[in-house]
Amino acid sequence: MAPYLPNPLDTSCVQMSSELLDLVERLAENTHDVWARQRLLDGWKYGPRRNDELREHPGLVAYSELAESEKEYDRKTVMETVKTLLALGFEIVSPSRRSEQGDVSTLRVAAEAAVARGSKLGLQQIVAFWNSRRQALWANVPEIYRLLGEEVLKLGEPLLAYDILREGLDSCPGDVRLRQLFALALARSGAAETAIPVLEQLRQEGHSDEETLGLLARSYKDLAESGQPQCRQMALDLYREAYQRSGGYWTGINAATLALLEKNVEEARRLARDVKAICLAKLAPGANDRREEYWLHATLGEAALILGDWNGAAGHYREAARLAGDRYGDLSSTRRNARMLLRCLEGDRQLIESCFAIPRVAVFTGHMIDKPERKSPRFPWELETTVRRAITESLVRRNIGMGYCSVACGSDILFAEEILKRNGELHVVLPYEAEKFIGDSVDIIAGTAWRERCEAVLASAASVTVAAEHTVNWGATEYEYANLLLQGLAAVRARQLDTEFIGVAVWDGRKGDGNGGTASTIARWRAFELETDVIPLAEILKSSSPDAAEQCVEEPPSSPRGETLSNFVPDIVGLLFADAVGFSKLREDELPGFVRHFLGMVGDLADRSAHQPLFRNTWGDGIYMVFGRVADAGSFALELSGLIARTDWRAKGLRDLKLRIGVHAGPVFRCLDPVTHAANYMGSNVSRAARIEPITPPGHVYASQPFAALASLERGTGFTAEYVGQIGMAKHYGVFPTYVLRGARDGG
Repeated sequence: MAPYLPNPLDTSCVQMSSELLDLVERLAENTHDVWARQRLLDGWKYGPRRNDELREHPGLVAYSELAESEKEYDRKTVMETVKTLLALGFEIVSPSRRSEQGDVSTLRVAAEAAVARGSKLGLQQIVAFWNSRRQALWANVPEIYRLLGEEVLKLGEPLLAYDILREGLDSCPGDVRLRQLFALALARSGAAETAIPVLEQLRQEGHSDEETLGLLARSYKDLAESGQPQCRQMALDLYREAYQRSGGYWTGINAATLALLEKNVEEARRLARDVKAICLAKLAPGANDRREEYWLHATLGEAALILGDWNGAAGHYREAARLAGDRYGDLSSTRRNARMLLRCLEGDRQLIESCFAIPRVAVFTGHMIDKPERKSPRFPWELETTVRRAITESLVRRNIGMGYCSVACGSDILFAEEILKRNGELHVVLPYEAEKFIGDSVDIIAGTAWRERCEAVLASAASVTVAAEHTVNWGATEYEYANLLLQGLAAVRARQLDTEFIGVAVWDGRKGDGNGGTASTIARWRAFELETDVIPLAEILKSSSPDAAEQCVEEPPSSPRGETLSNFVPDIVGLLFADAVGFSKLREDELPGFVRHFLGMVGDLADRSAHQPLFRNTWGDGIYMVFGRVADAGSFALELSGLIARTDWRAKGLRDLKLRIGVHAGPVFRCLDPVTHAANYMGSNVSRAARIEPITPPGHVYASQPFAALASLERGTGFTAEYVGQIGMAKHYGVFPTYVLRGARDGG
């Protein structure tokens, strides 16, 4: 029989509040009293020495009379029990504070417990914890923002981390750690040039610690990688300084990597040997902090590459990947550094690449379960188990860990349930408001549990995006728009993690479901050259029920839900609103110059630009334009913004003018305006686009999340969309994720 090796839950990272430490002493006394009572009931009595035959025990005295060593035994037992409860996510609240669940000390414990279990339960649980917050109370606990922000960054969600850390800084603007993490969130979301001023300010305030200098170096390194090679030497100098000051392994290994890229081979190898020794010492028995274990192996892998030990590098990278679990942000950062080295080293590149199995991102489309009245069977309920199994096989075979889908009854919900069952990251897009959608596409077969299953999926999703505030008579366009959002958001997520992006579909191979359906979605994917894994529903039906398969005929496309006016044509377009800052200060005698020079410049650009609008209109200083391609709206906006900023308006007899521009994308109605007898574009998305421009800083271009998602699907945009947070729109329109557009080589 193998020797028994106790393996209790690790509670070393759990912190106890002073209130709970006081409670431990009371519980320790109670533990002793419970033990003593049972002994007395069993016939034991006090004796100066333990005697099992006479049933005598020296511990059968009041707790206050026990030796301190005996009290400590009871305290340790209780302490580990309380810590275990906290580590498992339970909360302990005193009776006096039961009505005030947000007590600061309790909140700290809850935050630490949520973070401690975050890597096990995943992003969905952290999102739920964040969404249930009491903001006024959290303002007193900067630690909670630090803990959650750091954990979300590990999971590879820099946009959510940005929102968490931004709110924390609103309450505690001077908190150094919050500012560092905020800069890291910016850098990981692709906004290195925005992160740099945050870190430079910390440095000017005297914070020359390893974290500040290292993050500043990382931001300059990002700029070097994105086309500004002169920034690499700045990054190397900062990493060197940080390492010399701290002796920290992470800045040391980054200095080694950049030294190698700068052809300083001897310096790179010397630093790599030093860092290797530091990491091995930290991994020695008794010296290892498990929280560092991932980064120690990741750093040893990088050092081994620099020193030419490819097999050693692969071994450490594989161990790091095992330790990472679902910390895709950390794993992506490690792979990024490895790939930088691989570009200038000769060796088995695939050996190293194979160590980083970051799951793929998948966008999904598929057929609904057949309604009872359907004449030609396509997805009868009897096939649910078989289709579920096929979806699971696809997820496993393709290594899919993040999924984007809708939640109609049938294959959508099956896909969502399987993603969640694998502890994956699920994101849902609904074409319009949830309750109406559930009534239209989920709760449509009496006596089934599709509604309950749908609601469970929505409750567990990492995000739920509603494409339109309310359903309108768009026909199939609203579904087409939701499908484009799904594809665009999935593409953005894959780009964040630098992982592959594919499509998964449950499809019968026919073309009978019309625009916005499965067939048209797959056709668009193929036009985008998106790799697609099709689960052949017709073959499954034929294999399971040959007789039913023979009844299949291609049905005509279903009629669009609702009716549309014949002169109202829905179209998915890019929308631009702009406003001249300073127009209200112009005198009457300056208006002719404004029309001639300012509006004339806008009109001239619209005439000659490669990104010409379909429609343009002005009122006063306001400009409204519509573009057939979403990306054209962004490219034109940046062209116009740059042109206005470069113009010497005083030379034209006008005071300084700047432009605010907001862009959005979505379905609108194209119609003939009976007042002007000209074409016009109308709809709720026009209103949403108009609400972005007033909150845009002068000289910038702000964009909605739908714009960023749809633009990411179009090639050669020439710009990037950087996240700036959840921003309140003008006129109390709501709070939405917002981005700033920058030219591909714009360092501003």
